[in-house]
Amino acid sequence: MLAKVISCAVVGLEGATIEVEVDISPGLPSFTIVGLPDAAVQEARERVRAAIRHSGCSFPTRRIVVNLAPANLKKAGPAYDLPIAVGILLSSEQIQADVSQAVVLGELSLDGSLRHTNGVLPMAALAYEKGFTTLIVPEADAKEASLIEGAKVIPIASLAQLVSYLRGEIPPPEYQPDDIPECAPAQVTTDLAYIKGQEHVKRALEVAASGGHNLIMVGPPGSGKTLLARTLPSILPPMTIEESLEVTKLYSISGLLPTDTPLMRQRPFRSPHYTISNAGLVGGGHWPKPGEISLSHRGVLFLDELSEFGHSVLEVLRQPLEDKVVTISRAQGSLTFPANFMLVGAMNPCPCGFYGDPFRACTCSPALVSRYQKRISGPFIDRIDIFVEVPHIDYEKLADDRLGEESTKAQERVKAARSIQKERFQGTGLTCNAEMTPTEVREFCQAEESARSLLKAAMKQLYLSARAFHRILKLARSIADLENAGIIKAHHLAEAIQYRPRRAV
Repeated sequence: MLAKVISCAVVGLEGATIEVEVDISPGLPSFTIVGLPDAAVQEARERVRAAIRHSGCSFPTRRIVVNLAPANLKKAGPAYDLPIAVGILLSSEQIQADVSQAVVLGELSLDGSLRHTNGVLPMAALAYEKGFTTLIVPEADAKEASLIEGAKVIPIASLAQLVSYLRGEIPPPEYQPDDIPECAPAQVTTDLAYIKGQEHVKRALEVAASGGHNLIMVGPPGSGKTLLARTLPSILPPMTIEESLEVTKLYSISGLLPTDTPLMRQRPFRSPHYTISNAGLVGGGHWPKPGEISLSHRGVLFLDELSEFGHSVLEVLRQPLEDKVVTISRAQGSLTFPANFMLVGAMNPCPCGFYGDPFRACTCSPALVSRYQKRISGPFIDRIDIFVEVPHIDYEKLADDRLGEESTKAQERVKAARSIQKERFQGTGLTCNAEMTPTEVREFCQAEESARSLLKAAMKQLYLSARAFHRILKLARSIADLENAGIIKAHHLAEAIQYRPRRAV
């Protein structure tokens, strides 16, 4: 008898429906899986065999062929264990049920219990879009699957429980989802109030957060660059539900989603070490998985000791910084992952770290300083909106017991600026000023006459590129939004221009 069970595969960030066809015929006992399975799917034979025996059913001693269709799509991971087991039980007539409108997902243990499975959210989303009314998933993944509004989720703890449900011996254990909060709570991180001095850097962080701009901090060791970067999530606005679902999909297919956290409510903050490879940063592998830049989607990618990163590693960031997506091409095809992140870098001005410091003399030769600064290429620098110097902190400021302004106050101003941008970009698909294309810059970045004169002078004196021209206007638009100004004024533009690098960094 031929049986069919519907399952799903993850391709990039999206799902793809898979038909699990099981045929049991007379002949020598064998168990074959075809349809381009990887090693994890091939090993499902032993897991399924043991799980069926330990669930009170008998494993057929006949010729079993399992086909995973479409056959030209790579099948990876253990999520096909449960649909294969159900298909065998249906084909051997040990259970009789209509599962044509159900999507079955799950990894089996040898005792028949179900384990957590990666990528449940994108697979559940696809199943619901395709019109399948029921999602049968492991109990541990029920919360994640229930994020798809309107889906009927059946949480299953073991194969034995599913067999009893399909036989009609127990009622359907339908999962009742909790209400999803409208916005994410503030992330608990280092508060700006505990950072002594560096008021101009705090201002730069606020401007960057208000428009989603990239930022690089340059200063001597111990001046607080890393600590300042780690305060950025505390002033960023909470993620919307749509943004949370995007981030949750990425973490789900990467296997980084905690089982007790079905929905990512905090903006990601990723800080990879400078020894990271190209594939680790961008994503890759035989069957590509998201890298650090995609895991930073809707959050912050912090590159500490920026100049120590390999030249090729930094250069691969250029395209994602512009396009907000990253495309990974392999022999099997191309996959696209979202990469809409804020880049924050921290670096020393020279190998010893004290070039330009008024308190300690630099021990590096001019040639060494020049070589060190040129590790960051001109095209990469051109894609950064804000450069800010982080100087040495005086003893008087460090010893002062008074606290500075709290992050919550800065966050309120940032949220107000983002609200203005949300209304401005309604219907365009954009979320913040940094995402504007030249078309939106022309429409929304109108400046008064004195501001245009200032920008013209800056373009001539600093030899700015066309990209830098647009980035200055976008940054000035964010500064104006913080003041709730309808038009860009001269002082808005002056502040944006001062964030351009005064020397090659």
